[in-house]
Order: sequence, then structure tokens, then C-alpha cells
Amino acid sequence: MATLVFTAIGGLVGREIDAGLFGGPGRQGPRLTDLKLTTSSYGTAIPRHFGAMRVPGTLIWATDMVEHSNTQGGGKGSPTVTTYSYSISMAIALSSRPLVGIGRIWADGTLLRGAEGDLKTGGQMRFYSGHGDHAPDPLIASAEGSYCPAFRGTAHVVFEDLDLSPYGNRIPTLNFEVFADTGPLTLATLLQGAIATDHITRPLPGLAGFSHEGGALGDLAATIDSLYPLACDTAGQSLRIMDADAQPDTAPELPPAAITAEEGGYGQCDGVMRQRRTGEQGLPIALRYFDRERDYLTGMQRADGRARPGREHTLEFPGALDAAEARLRINHAATRAGWIRETMSWRAVELDPMLGPGTVVHAPGHAGLWRITGWEWRDHGVELELARLPYGPARAQAADPGRALVPPDLPLGTTDLAACELPWDGSGTSHAPRLYAAPSSASTGWRGAQLFAVQDSALIPLGTGNRRAVLGENLTALPSSTAHVLDRTASVTVRLLASDFALSSATAESLAAGANTLLIGGELLQFVRASALGNREWRLDGLLRGRGGTEAAARHGQTSGSRVMLIDHRLTPLDPASAGLSDVSQIAALGLADSAPILAPVANRGLTQKPLTPVHPHISIAADGTMLLRWTRRARGAVAWADHVDVPLNEESETYIVGLGPVDTPILRWETGTPALTLDAPIAAALATDHAGQPIWVRQLGRFAQSDPLLLITLA
Repeated sequence: MATLVFTAIGGLVGREIDAGLFGGPGRQGPRLTDLKLTTSSYGTAIPRHFGAMRVPGTLIWATDMVEHSNTQGGGKGSPTVTTYSYSISMAIALSSRPLVGIGRIWADGTLLRGAEGDLKTGGQMRFYSGHGDHAPDPLIASAEGSYCPAFRGTAHVVFEDLDLSPYGNRIPTLNFEVFADTGPLTLATLLQGAIATDHITRPLPGLAGFSHEGGALGDLAATIDSLYPLACDTAGQSLRIMDADAQPDTAPELPPAAITAEEGGYGQCDGVMRQRRTGEQGLPIALRYFDRERDYLTGMQRADGRARPGREHTLEFPGALDAAEARLRINHAATRAGWIRETMSWRAVELDPMLGPGTVVHAPGHAGLWRITGWEWRDHGVELELARLPYGPARAQAADPGRALVPPDLPLGTTDLAACELPWDGSGTSHAPRLYAAPSSASTGWRGAQLFAVQDSALIPLGTGNRRAVLGENLTALPSSTAHVLDRTASVTVRLLASDFALSSATAESLAAGANTLLIGGELLQFVRASALGNREWRLDGLLRGRGGTEAAARHGQTSGSRVMLIDHRLTPLDPASAGLSDVSQIAALGLADSAPILAPVANRGLTQKPLTPVHPHISIAADGTMLLRWTRRARGAVAWADHVDVPLNEESETYIVGLGPVDTPILRWETGTPALTLDAPIAAALATDHAGQPIWVRQLGRFAQSDPLLLITLA
């Protein structure tokens, strides 16, 4: 007897004891898991994957974790902080069937590798397709020696020095997007190697991927049959598997039914027996599958998109579908399950050889189409088993895959870098330079960079920078400024590095507290209003120039195209003194996407230790010609001008250098310990006669450096 077997395979699943009372567990097919974990158990089968799927893999080789330490701080007045991170090298088997490639990799639900192949953390990855001709991985070979396996026939990946710090210094839960085939999936692809594929004509429309985790071939075919009905014919020399949904344009008609006088035979009068099972027990109502639109997470669709009373009968299907295709498949499964409850036995005296198992026919006197599901020769004729086919195709309906918190796949982006030294703010020690690095990137997916001090040709580690500093360039030049007062009419236009960077306006009180401070070129300035112009451009109005001892840079002005840096919490503080690099003038950064270190000079080197330029020059000439030169000193770190108290010195001693002529090569030079210098009448007269047109200036002499000069008078 030749029969169609797959329509009944799904119903052979074992039931629980309470099936008669509660309708069974309500699930059919391989059990899907919402979160598959990478395992390393001996004896666990390595699945075969088809198409595109998300799989956990099996850990097949690993080293011990390697500890890395990073010490920062330890300079004057700052503690030493040592942080530890760990890395590991390991191999993970993905499929016992060769793969074409891999796509994204998830670690603890976040992306470890993007669709473009970029690793989001430190380390290297190598992929082996699983064919039988690749050599052992060099890392595994160096560790295992002559005992090194090549894992031929198993698709796998090898991670070398994978940085575990983003995952709590432990091996994260890994999932891999794998691609096993280049063309559309067919049943011939899934059964390749088991039976002759030239006799398999069943397509699998809409199926993007499928995982077979082992078991009997009949179980695999039954799982496919639950959504893609199969028709089989064993009457010929080989098994043929066809599309049970396919209906011909014109169906042949069965020969007339024949009666029989045989005892116990059916249809003794007309040769036909028609039956229909009743009740909804066993009708599939819901489908669980892997949803492509939700990064292959488990999804569920119900027939007609609605829940029904009572316990649902759920199909579990380990395949990748989109929501609309899953809705179409469960609609068809529910409709088909209802129609094939109606069966018919038909007795014929003779049978056309073309009417074999799987053939769709008309039955005289009975509406609709019927498929021959089996036949058997008997003494009184050929007895045919028929099953009713649905009217027309299944209902195609729109479907919502549901919301999923899908991690963004952001490109790492290359690193941009700036660095500067800032004036002392009055906190901590006044002796150590306040060095800051400003690593950044135009991409929001940038994961930080390792920072180095450049000394001669060597790179000295300085820690890591993980915050994207706001960088850019000025599009309009800044003219020379005396930097005395807030210029509410002044403005500058800047273009920021990234579109997600933004600037904001500030009140006068906020400016006094240091808000909205920019470094443009070598000048620190503050702005009142920020207006977005689009295309990453911003207009800044109301400028307070020459801040923090950069009056000299304000007097020179800034050309267009100068580096712009926002001074805020996103800068990375550096402590070169801890590494003996107090004279460092260049910083380097190296991120995951950088092919070579990015170099940047340290702007305003020495600004922290440099005394501020004196202010308020005052010249008085007595009646006898005596000249009195006076000025007002300022102090590093004295941001606020408190009433009724003098400005703190913040130097070891109060000393000023007064010079005549060029600043670098003065003609005459005086030194005083008070903010004043008296030139007697004869000296003043001689200077005016001998050095007419020459400037007289003053500089404060600090512990580490001299201030910029303040012009006191130009001799007439």
C-alpha cells in the first residue's frame, strides 16, 4: 500500500496523562527557546543550519583568561588608581554543515560585531567555513602543538584576545547570525544527502532560515510538513516528495465507484464512504517561530490574528520568517487542518495509472477537490483513500512582528583628537599641569581610544578616553580683541564634528561659573547665545574673549579653520607627571577603527603654571619729572574677585620684571617685589631722550614661568 505519511506525522507526538482532560500540552514540533546560550557540554549535537539564522554555538576550545592592569594617577596630590581588565581566546563551533559566512554577533544582547564586520570591542576574530580543506587555526596550533585539531567539517570562529571588560570581565552570552546558503531554501536543500533531491519538488516560499538540531529524518520532515504540507509517493522506484498545496488547473475525474458484497466492506451499495472528524481538538491556532524583523528573536502569530477561547494548540517551528509570512502559514495550517478532517474512501474496479498517491482529483457527485492519500489493491477492486482540499489559498493578512529592543548597529568610527592645557582653577595643587585629552569621533558608535604620550618615537600609555569630546572648527575668523569686556555684538560661526553634538545658551551667572567655554586655536573664550544653523553649523553670539590668561591669543585673533574644543566634563584628564612626562607636548590616540595612532599637539602648553598678565597700568609723573609706574596683579586660580580682600599670590614670592624695549631682548631691565616702579626724574628724562618710541612693560615672575607682558607706556 502506497500512502501519504507526512500529513499524520505531527499527530504522533506523545501526549501527557491529562491530555484527555485538558487537551494536551498544546504544542507541536521542536521546542523553541527565547534565549539560547552558548554551551560546552560533551556529547551535545552541533546543529545543521540552513539559510540565515541566529545561533548560539558551542564552545570547543578556550584559554584561561588573561589579566591586564592599567595604573593611572599617582602624581602630586592625586592617588594611584589601578584598574584590571581581562581577555580570553576561544573557539566556538557554529554548525555541522558548512557556512557561507557570518553577520552580526550579539554578546549579552548587545552587538559585539556589526553587519559590516566591525568588532565593537578589542580583539580579533577569524572565521572557518567548515569545509574539509582548511588548516588548523594558528593560535590553537601554537597552544596545542601536534595535538591541535583543525575542526574540519565544523563551521567555527576563533576569537583571539577578546576584551571582556564591556561584559563585566566574564564570557558573555553569544549569538551568531550565520548564512549557510546563497539561494532560496527548498526542501531539497534541507534533505540533501538523505534522499535523491531530483525527486523533491517542494519549494519553501518565505522561509529565510532553518535549524535542525538532530533527530530522525521523519521528525525533520514532519516539522516542515506542519507549515509546508508535503505529498509523498512511494509507488514508483523511488520516493517522490511534492507540494501538497499544489492544485492543477484541471483535475482528472475518478472512475465510477464500485459496490461489493464482501462482508465488512465499506460502501456495499455505492462503493463510497465519507467521514468527518468533529471538534477543534488538535487544530493549530498559533505559531512560534524566529522573527527576522526582530533580530531572529522568538515571535508568535495567531490564525486570523486573534486569540480563541480554550487552550491554544501551538506549532513550534525552528525557522526564520517575517511576521506576514508567519501569519499566512498559520492561517493556511488552521484552514487545511479543518478541511482535511473530511476524508472519503472510494472503491474503483479499475484505475488510471496516472491516478497515483498525491494526485488531485474530482470525485463524481462530490463537490470540491480531493487528494489521493493512499491506495490498496484488493480482490474486489482498488480502494482509494481521499482527503478534502481547502477552497483556494490561505488568507494573506498584514501582521505586526511586535516591538523589540533591537541594539543599534552603529559604525565604530575613526578617532579625532585634540589636547590642551588649561589654567589652574584654584582646586588641588597649583604645581601640576592641567593636561586634558579630547578624543572624539563623528560616529556615535565610537567605543573610545587608548591614549598615549608621545616622547621621542615612543608611545607611553596614559589610560583610555571613552567620552566623545565636542570638537569642530570655526568657519569665520576672530578679529583682534582687547578682551576687556563682554562684547555682545561679536559672533563666530563654528561647524561641529558630529550631527548629534549641540551647544546651548547661557546666562551671565552661568558664564561667571565657567559655562560655555571654548578653546579656539589657542584662545579661551565664552559665548552667551548659540543658534543652530543646520548642517552641524552653529552661530555663537556675545563673546567674552581671552579667558584664563589667553589675552595674548585674543590680541592676535584666530583664523578660520582653527580647532574648536568645548571645555566641559567630556574631556579626559591626564596625569603625565605620574609617568615622568611633565614636558610632553604631543598626545596620541588609537581606537578600534583606527589603522594608525592619531596625533595631536597639546595647545597652550605651560598655561597652568604661567602667572596671569598684570592689569590696570597707571602712569603718573610728578612735578619734578619723577615717573611712577603702577599695575595690579592677578593670581592663578583666583577666578572670582572677592571684595575687601587682596588677590592671593599663589606664587612663592611676589616678583616683577620691568623691561624697556623688545620683550625677548630688553635694553634695560628692573626687578621689583611690589606692583610699582619709581623712576627718578634724571633717569626718566634720559630714557625719554635716548629711547624715544620704546615700550616699557612688566611681567610677573612666577615659580615656573613668567606672565605675558603688560604694556605700561611707550616713551615719547
